[in-house]
Amino acid sequence: MSDGVGGTPGPDQARARAEVHHQHRDVTGGWLRPAVFGAMDGLVSNFALIAGVAGGTSDTTVISLAGAAGLAAGAFSMAGGEYVSVASQRELAQAEIDVERRELARNPEDEEDELAQLYVSRGVDPETAKEVARQISRDPDQALQVHTMAELGVSPGGLPSPVLAAGSSFLSFAVGALIPLLPYLLGVRGLWLSAGLSAAALFSAGVVVARVTARPWWFSGLRQLVVGLVAAGLTWGLGSLIGASGL
Repeated sequence: MSDGVGGTPGPDQARARAEVHHQHRDVTGGWLRPAVFGAMDGLVSNFALIAGVAGGTSDTTVISLAGAAGLAAGAFSMAGGEYVSVASQRELAQAEIDVERRELARNPEDEEDELAQLYVSRGVDPETAKEVARQISRDPDQALQVHTMAELGVSPGGLPSPVLAAGSSFLSFAVGALIPLLPYLLGVRGLWLSAGLSAAALFSAGVVVARVTARPWWFSGLRQLVVGLVAAGLTWGLGSLIGASGL
């Protein structure tokens, strides 16, 4: 047995390396998804809203009011929608988990056979699959965990929190929506500074997303920048047409 110095790693070192190598990021939702989408949506939608109003009027009070209203309405709307969506998803998952829990209590043998067949379908030989299923089924909590992950793709202890999702969505939307509004709140006239800040934030947000999705940073940044600029350009054009027509 080697101590891991200048030769084959010892068992403790091998175990530590395996644990580091197999650590994965949370891909089940939680706070990341609503935070990312909230910030993107707040930045794009409020930049487009401000650009549209600025295209129709040069009154900074009107533009600031529109931007502030867009921030507040959007943040509350995003938070409310995220809460209801995640709460409904959680309730549905919990109902299915309860069904599985009752089945494990009423028909433990059938559930054990079902688990064994699942392993067989994944390439485990029947005898080994039966023994693994038998050992797992000795612990009701472990059996429930394995069955729900295999059949539903969820963990009883890992369901998303609607409060966390709503809070993340609210805060991130508000931060994103504040960026294009900030120059007007500071008394700057004209759209140019708001557009510059928004463009930089759009590209930066895309780069941040690339850090957690393994996309090339330049691709993610440019994609987000193009989406935001197109949305703002279209609303600015619409606002200019409405402003020119005197409606």
